[in-house]
Amino acid sequence: MNINLIDFLQQRQSTPVLTEPAPNEDDLNKILAAGMRVPDHGGLKPWHFTVISEDGLQRLSDIFVEAITNEALSTGDISTTGTCTPEFEAKKVKTSKMPFRAPLIIVIATNKQSHEKVPEIEQQITAGCCAHAMQMAASSLGYGAMWRTGNLAYDSTVKAGLNVSDKNDIVGFLYIGTPCREHGVKPSKSIEGHVTYWN
Repeated sequence: MNINLIDFLQQRQSTPVLTEPAPNEDDLNKILAAGMRVPDHGGLKPWHFTVISEDGLQRLSDIFVEAITNEALSTGDISTTGTCTPEFEAKKVKTSKMPFRAPLIIVIATNKQSHEKVPEIEQQITAGCCAHAMQMAASSLGYGAMWRTGNLAYDSTVKAGLNVSDKNDIVGFLYIGTPCREHGVKPSKSIEGHVTYWN
């Protein structure tokens, strides 16, 4: 990447439309290593990464559909006889396609540790730093990346399917692949109104 570091940081943006190829093994390891390098009070490493690709994307799709189906059963969008509303059928199709928006997904979850000096909120922030670091690493290697959450990130069925315990959280789904098209650089956000100076 032919750009200096400060410009790279100031021009960070998400890439929502992604395709093959995904990062190769060497590049993936570099991306994961960047995630391991984040600020980590107490050195607890309170995170876990699940790398999903190939057939794993279909497994994730099945989990997503199971999650919205369970929700629909509770709200009446699916009757006790299995009849679905047209709205739910459309939502099911859309949801099933979500994991295929990129050839590779890294799921970042917390792995909270008990520590008297490191509250859980700090550990969750640290896991969020992992997502950001890996997105930046992917971009530096020429890939596109998109950090997504949405209702499914907080769904108990999805968490169980990804072996995330009740006390832990999914911080995000980091979609990674090759950009389908060139994206112009978005305008920078002004610091006006977001900074207070004490001199």
